[in-house]
Amino acid sequence: MGSVQLNGSGLVASLPPNHSFSHKTKLSNPKSYFLRSKHNAAGAKTVRAISTAPASQPPAADEPDEPPAVDFAFVHSVLLPDGTPDVHWRRACGGQKLRDIMLDSNIELYGPYSKPLSNCAGVGTCATCMVEIVNGKELLNPRTDIEKEKLKRKPKNWRLACQTNVGNPDSTGLVVIQQLPEWKAHEWNIPKNIPNDDDLETST
Repeated sequence: MGSVQLNGSGLVASLPPNHSFSHKTKLSNPKSYFLRSKHNAAGAKTVRAISTAPASQPPAADEPDEPPAVDFAFVHSVLLPDGTPDVHWRRACGGQKLRDIMLDSNIELYGPYSKPLSNCAGVGTCATCMVEIVNGKELLNPRTDIEKEKLKRKPKNWRLACQTNVGNPDSTGLVVIQQLPEWKAHEWNIPKNIPNDDDLETST
């Protein structure tokens, strides 16, 4: 199983030197991220997350003419053939449901439950739109009562996309989302200084 590390500044996936991002929406400064991978002593590949952009300033913050927006790093559950994460960058205005942002951005949400009769179309009864919030929890609403019931046996940072609101129209920042967490082929290494859901719920 691969390993994906996240530091306090956000996610950066390791990619080959000649790789270029394919964005549906333009990032204002793609070069603000330094990409690399390395092998540890045992020969296993480790993906290291490094960013030159401060955590408080998303990549789009230096574009005064653009309206406020939230940047998203969606990490697919299946690694690329070379063992690195498959990361898709998107940007969306805050104040929306995470489910709508993912569907509008052509990001896989339901996996094997993608057929219309396999999910509840966003009312929170099926729990098939689970995602893992790796970073950016401070931009999201606390778990709803529906989530507390449906996800009571799941990790605290797992959410239902249909119940998750992303900030407000003035919000900016970076949210890292693990798609289809039940089927992910890697593990996240997250520093202890990144707040968890319990910390956020008690501070709001």
